Amino acid sequence: MNSHTEKKYVVDDNNNVVDVEVAVADDIHLERRFGLGSAIATGICTGNTWAALGGTIVTSFYNGGPSGILYEFIAVSVCYWFVGASIAELASAIPASGGVYHWAAATAGKKYGIACAYFAGWLNFCAWLFTVPSTCCIIGQGIVYCYQLFHPDSVFERYQVFIVYLIVCWAQAFIVMFGTKMLPTINTIGCILIVAGFFITIIVCAVMPHVNGTGYASSKFVWKTWDNQLGYSSDGFTFLLGMLNGAYAVGTPDCVTHLAEEIDSAGRNLPIVLLCQISVGFVTAICYMTAMFYAITDIDAIFAAGSIFPLGDIYLQATGSKGGALGLIIVILLPTFCVGIGCYITCGRTLYALARDNATPLPTYFGSIDKRFKSPLYATLCCAVISTCIGAIYVGTTTAFSAFIGSFILLTTSSFLLCIIPHLLHRRSIITPGPFWLGKWGFLVNIVACLYMIVFFVIYCFPYNMPVTPELMNYSSVIIVGLAVAVSFWWLFAARRIYKGPELEFFEVTDSVMRLVQSHGSVVS
Repeated sequence: MNSHTEKKYVVDDNNNVVDVEVAVADDIHLERRFGLGSAIATGICTGNTWAALGGTIVTSFYNGGPSGILYEFIAVSVCYWFVGASIAELASAIPASGGVYHWAAATAGKKYGIACAYFAGWLNFCAWLFTVPSTCCIIGQGIVYCYQLFHPDSVFERYQVFIVYLIVCWAQAFIVMFGTKMLPTINTIGCILIVAGFFITIIVCAVMPHVNGTGYASSKFVWKTWDNQLGYSSDGFTFLLGMLNGAYAVGTPDCVTHLAEEIDSAGRNLPIVLLCQISVGFVTAICYMTAMFYAITDIDAIFAAGSIFPLGDIYLQATGSKGGALGLIIVILLPTFCVGIGCYITCGRTLYALARDNATPLPTYFGSIDKRFKSPLYATLCCAVISTCIGAIYVGTTTAFSAFIGSFILLTTSSFLLCIIPHLLHRRSIITPGPFWLGKWGFLVNIVACLYMIVFFVIYCFPYNMPVTPELMNYSSVIIVGLAVAVSFWWLFAARRIYKGPELEFFEVTDSVMRLVQSHGSVVS
């Protein structure tokens, strides 16, 4: 293996940070391929808020109807602004591909940092891993729906979706594994598709009902009508539970932070990227939902159809033609494919960050960067294999499949809490501020973020409908507990003997990194 000499910073016996010359393998680094523009494109592409809402829109109708969806989305977005701001300042102070994994190690201090980092990293990895099957399934359902749209006599079988799922899943994986040099360009194209698709969709939904003479839904239907179909007696609780649908769309503020080691001046640029991702996602989602809801003329027909891809039925009503519906479906599926690539990037980089610190099985493979393709090849391959197995569950039972997908929010918020709560308990003093820092407002922002995540962690575990049936039960809590037990077993029987916490030699050098070196005794570049 080729190597070169670099200056590193290490803690000596007197607890002082000194620089030394060490040999570094040439193939251990992720190359910095993302500038500010391509990083923003990646954030917008992976977030893809309006398309994420569209893919699950009919499920959301049960939580209050169109007006419920809009107000619930606004409420959950405001909550995630506090979460996003809390994450932005941590990413600015400690830019590293592990994201919450490294932040938890820093904010929890020497005594608890290793354990917090271990569990935060694993929970965050599992969360992002489950987003891959979600995007692949949406694309699979959309493509099968399009075929049925022009072949109404065809009989739907779940294996048909799974075949498309496999093609999409492995196509995305191969792009991430072997096309590292193309990723900035691909994400830029994805961003263009998302923005263009947004404008095309709202223009078509706004114009075609007038052209077809079908007319528009009333403003009362869009903004004032409340329709609680969940079976809960309390409309207030239904509203709170309905915020989960919006959380799936906006609950990705950490996605681009996992590219920190591949972004120029990450400490300065990451907060800008997060601001653009959250702002664009909110504006596009509100405009998209408003245009689409005004184009619905018969919501009962959409419920009665029992379609595999109900969004297609909404587009069919909006355009009045199969061709128009097909066009709008393509417009939403293309950027969704790019979203899947972004999800692979995130979960693969997270697994890589864990493995290079010996927190996973087979760390030699999962924690390596392929010398030829300059990517965490085996980590991404592992994600693809697991995603394939989860997709196979869809063929047998959609309930179990939905349980994995539905646990995303609980997993991400758990990992966020493991780094933000220690940050508060140490009175926000254990890390040195980066270029972006909340200052005197930091306590308020962090507390609101934590309160939201703690309270809604409980609410989001409640059953989706009342009365409860095995098919409609919310099994997300079961998935969370199962994963926590599995990760704990690995910690007890293997990881605690070889895992010493995050290695820091890959970080952009900041004062916070230096302080973390002094706390954990690791090497820093």
